[in-house]
Amino acid sequence: MRVDTELLRRSIAASGKTKEAVANEIGVDYSTFARKMKCDGLAFSIGQMHKIVDILDLSTEDATKIFFAS
Repeated sequence: MRVDTELLRRSIAASGKTKEAVANEIGVDYSTFARKMKCDGLAFSIGQMHKIVDILDLSTEDATKIFFAS
């Protein structure tokens, strides 16, 4: 399962948050978050994905597009 990191980046920007703020809110250091983004998000845990969905207030459709990219 690949994460659409470009869509995730756009969703973060649209929320008015920074990637640093999102990293902090899911409980990881920004450098860890950046590494996870660089590897197509494959290293995000299910719990982290759920937190990101909540933090960004993503719809089910948007969350599916981001976290279940083909």
